[in-house]
Amino acid sequence: MTSGHPAHVVSTVMHVRYPDRLGEESYRQVLEQLAELSPVVQALPPTAALVELKGALRYHGTGARRLGEVLRVRTLSRLGVDVRVGIGPSITVATTASAQVPPPGGILAIAPQEVSSWLGPLPVEALHGIGPRQAAVLREYGIHSVGLLAAVSPATVQRLLGGKAGRTAADRARGIDPRPVVPRALPATAAVSRAFDRHVLDGADVRATLLELVVQLALLLRRRGQAARAVTLTLRFAGGSRWEKTRRLAEPSAHDEDLRQLAYRLMDAAGLQRGRLTGLVLKGEDLVDADQVAQQISLDNAREARLVAEQAVDRVRDKFGAAVIGPAAVFRHAS
Repeated sequence: MTSGHPAHVVSTVMHVRYPDRLGEESYRQVLEQLAELSPVVQALPPTAALVELKGALRYHGTGARRLGEVLRVRTLSRLGVDVRVGIGPSITVATTASAQVPPPGGILAIAPQEVSSWLGPLPVEALHGIGPRQAAVLREYGIHSVGLLAAVSPATVQRLLGGKAGRTAADRARGIDPRPVVPRALPATAAVSRAFDRHVLDGADVRATLLELVVQLALLLRRRGQAARAVTLTLRFAGGSRWEKTRRLAEPSAHDEDLRQLAYRLMDAAGLQRGRLTGLVLKGEDLVDADQVAQQISLDNAREARLVAEQAVDRVRDKFGAAVIGPAAVFRHAS
């Protein structure tokens, strides 16, 4: 494996695996640490990211492994988060390498001249992009390792796995992966939540709480000058389990009515019966600036009236506070 000292090492792709269940804010903070190493960072939420190091090696005057060590020191000391880092000449090699690093963290750097000898002994399912079903098919034909897969003709692999999947698998087994790291930030989000003091079974209470979160989220988005393309609802249950589902809006919106309709559909999709809820989280996903949302001419007078009323309610909230006005249902717990 490479020592990482010469700046001319060709291994340029870094794949970083985060701990499972890492919160979104911590995920963003680790992305910020990656951006300090290289401007070319591709977020792969919820638990990974890619970094192109070619320009960073010249800028920092050091090797890829050394940059991986710097990253681990920074995430541990600044964030208390350890990461698993794979480095290689392609996305496939780097991602396969990071998966071979045992938790909680570490670094594995593969130089270009080491790719074939390192990939060869690995079990075929360890190769990035090979799923359980593909691995099972390959094993049925005696292809148990990446080296054996590389030795089989691409045409044969195509017959076993299908055209595109077979070509991709055959190339990756030989270390061929021309895909570039494409800069991509984590999409902007906004979230509101409510934890219950006791386990809640009452559907009316849950629906009232969800409506309260809808109002909070919509107001937050409007104050930030943003609109959501999608909404995610997370239900937390006694015992630590949770249910989560995301649906997209027909058009980006920050209006109470649009978010409420989608949130209710998400709640209905959960099919709750007697689940003991401990909390709800409602999140606006894939946010855009409000001025990017097209203003549609509406012939729905009732909707237009509700939007005018929404603006008036916002002015009341700005003057007297967000809690002074809202849908009657959100105040049911006070009666």
